Amino acid sequence: MNSKMFKNPWTTHHTESRYDNPWIRVTEHQVVHPNGDPGIYGVVHMKNIATGIVPVDEEGYTWLVGQWRYPLEAYSWEIPEGGAPEGTDPLAGAKRELLEETGMTATDWTPLGTVHTSNSVTDETAKLYLARGLDIVSDPRPEASEELRQKRLPLREAVEMVVRNEITDAVSIVGLLKAWRLLS
Repeated sequence: MNSKMFKNPWTTHHTESRYDNPWIRVTEHQVVHPNGDPGIYGVVHMKNIATGIVPVDEEGYTWLVGQWRYPLEAYSWEIPEGGAPEGTDPLAGAKRELLEETGMTATDWTPLGTVHTSNSVTDETAKLYLARGLDIVSDPRPEASEELRQKRLPLREAVEMVVRNEITDAVSIVGLLKAWRLLS
């Protein structure tokens, strides 16, 4: 549906940045809600475009990476993910993240679409890719904030992990389901 067909029902009176660091900015908006009541709306702006990669080899296997997610206080299995700074090529960021998190490169990259990760509180956009023609060229080199484990499994089993609620990361869910649909 074309969003130009719809009128914005919100009125914004004042906007103020409340928090800013190298990765996010939190902005508070003084608004009038669609029902006419005054209120505030907080928006988290992500300073990177998120990237998610579903690497699939010639045997139909994919790789997941597992890590402790601080905000959730839980361990999470996910597709390789990362970000590309605003104004840069998301595909270049995806290639860098695949190498960092798995030690792999890929010769064939297929876009799987765009995801808005939690559009009621953030403007974060994620670009998803299917990576094929894989080659392991090095050991993984995660960032200092990451302690990653890798898991190779059939793509079908990764999709079953989504269905069983063992994978709950939105970017991973969308990427795995889109890759499965494309390859099935």
